[in-house]
Amino acid sequence: MHQWRCESSRVPLTRYTSCVAASRVQVTVDRELADALAEFGGESRSRAVRDLAVRGAQALRDEQQRRDEAIEFLRRISSGDDDRFDLQVTAELHAARR
Repeated sequence: MHQWRCESSRVPLTRYTSCVAASRVQVTVDRELADALAEFGGESRSRAVRDLAVRGAQALRDEQQRRDEAIEFLRRISSGDDDRFDLQVTAELHAARR
């Protein structure tokens, strides 16, 4: 009978280290990461690296969503589906500037 490290994972204590090691990621602490860790890190460097990675991923998702929304907005303008922007008025304003 095995002793379990965690009932939910059902990983035997004798294999826990190899299971956990397989899910780890090695990261080189270059100048940029060292600066980020110095600025945003806490007591645990590994926790700080994890938090920065998770927050960075969220920032990338947010950036992609903003880009998708901007493209959709421009598509609506170009097709005339958005009445907040009148291409004719814009053309007249540009013509008046010349």
